[in-house]
Amino acid sequence: MSQNSVKIQIENLYKIFGSNQEEAFSLIEKGKTRDEIQKQNGALTALRNISFDVKEKEIFVIMGLSGSGKSTLLRCINRLQEPTKGIIKVNNEDITCLNEERLRKIRRTIMGMVFQSFALFPHMSVLKNVIFGLEIRKNMDKDERLKKGEEVLKIVGLDQWKNKKVDELSGGMKQRVGLARALAIDPEILLMDEPFSALDPLIRTNLQNELLSLQEKMGKTILFVTHDLNEAIKLGDRIAILNSEGELVQIDTPENILLNPADEYVKTFISDVDRPAVIRLENVMNQVSFEADIKDSVDEVFAKMKKNNAQTVFVTDKGLYRGIVTQNTLSKADKETIADLIVYVKPGYYLASIKDILPNIITKTYPLPVVDKENYLIGEIRDKSVADILKQNI
Repeated sequence: MSQNSVKIQIENLYKIFGSNQEEAFSLIEKGKTRDEIQKQNGALTALRNISFDVKEKEIFVIMGLSGSGKSTLLRCINRLQEPTKGIIKVNNEDITCLNEERLRKIRRTIMGMVFQSFALFPHMSVLKNVIFGLEIRKNMDKDERLKKGEEVLKIVGLDQWKNKKVDELSGGMKQRVGLARALAIDPEILLMDEPFSALDPLIRTNLQNELLSLQEKMGKTILFVTHDLNEAIKLGDRIAILNSEGELVQIDTPENILLNPADEYVKTFISDVDRPAVIRLENVMNQVSFEADIKDSVDEVFAKMKKNNAQTVFVTDKGLYRGIVTQNTLSKADKETIADLIVYVKPGYYLASIKDILPNIITKTYPLPVVDKENYLIGEIRDKSVADILKQNI
């Protein structure tokens, strides 16, 4: 299965709590709000017409304010809550049609869940909690289960605590146990329902970093629910934002949501984000105006610079960035080629944030070169692009 293949497909999903659901659908079609419907017939329209795909190995973040339906959406995906209408496919299998036996198998083998409340057994040891899901499956002998449990505890940094009772652990350590228990069944998909929201800020930041590190090693498909926009931006390959009506209003990368909010709700939602710290150079860089090859003659490059009214030009060697030359230097040069006239100016890495390169932009009178991981010149940052982002942030 390729990295970009679809793992989860949601099509026209609705979740309505209470009776009179058909009447509630009729009221939805008439444009009635959640509050209006609840007052009229008592039904709560938690989710409205949700559709999206989740790709293999991506961290897909579902976020919104309290009451937006984000946790309900996550629980519909493994049918801890039954969807009212719609299709939910996991590995192209519609789980809304499955019987209880098949559904249990998928929960025990394909989808692991990590809860906000830890959901651990206080009378059991850390290791016993971790292997609980393996014991239920009954397809592994005791020694194999213990070995697997110790392996995942080592991954989350708790192998030395395996014989402790969970009540002896801190909140952050308990959440690691919950993550280890989900990982023990080696699921393809991890469903994480606000797993770090009850933790202190420092512990929360550490666990976010650990999750990203684990994802690099293990390559799971992760659906992560949060109400914290900074957490969503840090973790998410893509973010889905739900509004207060339980409607999906935007799905995109963190940068694109910040640069192109879909509506006023999203604009308000992201208003406090530090854009320069989030937006990467690849999202705001321009095409290089023109460049010179390291073998070009001084006269050739000088003429090109005068034609383009440029004081500097980037120099490349078969596309690899080498530095800059200035018009002033060329005008006084007694060399035939520009190779000996190059001044190396540190470029910006395309995945770096605008905030990372602000000192370079502020102190330079020419565009900043942008390179990829192989050091190929792929773009330039102009001060106007950065100024526009800063103005939006202000």
